[in-house]
Amino acid sequence: MAKSLQASRYRQLPAFLRQMREKANLTQRDLAKKLGIQHTMIHNSETAERRVDVAEFADWAKACGVDPVEAFKDFWSYKGR
Repeated sequence: MAKSLQASRYRQLPAFLRQMREKANLTQRDLAKKLGIQHTMIHNSETAERRVDVAEFADWAKACGVDPVEAFKDFWSYKGR
C-alpha cells in the first residue's frame, strides 16, 4: 500500500481543497485566519506537502461555508475538475 500522501485516492484531495477555498472566494491567508492556523499550512495542504485528516477536512469545509457531509459527498465524486 502506498504512503498516504502518494495514495491514488488521496492525490485528488489537495486540488479539491483548493477548489473549495476558491469557490468561497477565500485567499489562503483568509482561510488560515478562519481556522486559526498559519497560511503556510493551507499552502502545504493544497500542494500535498502535508496530510489533511478528516477533522481538518470538516473544519476546512465549514470555514468555506460548506456542510462537511456535502463536501465529502462532492469529494467522493470529484474527478479533479
